[in-house]
Amino acid sequence: MCLAAPARVVSVSGQTAVVDYDGVQMNARLETLSEPVSPGDYVLVHAGFAIQRMSAEDGEATLRLFDELAASLGSPPTGS
Repeated sequence: MCLAAPARVVSVSGQTAVVDYDGVQMNARLETLSEPVSPGDYVLVHAGFAIQRMSAEDGEATLRLFDELAASLGSPPTGS
């Protein structure tokens, strides 16, 4: 099973964004998106590609759900 994870966009340069996963920053390719993203936006990232732009509200809500799931499994929260 594959899972796309929400990440906050930190910066954008051409077709690459630096995204933040609760303090861990990585690059994500943007070619698969049909709309532009800006710092502060959230994107779903799968295999290094941003596959969907999300509103800040949806991104933060999804991260809270991930935290709840982790807590129910006995894992430490992500800190979001």
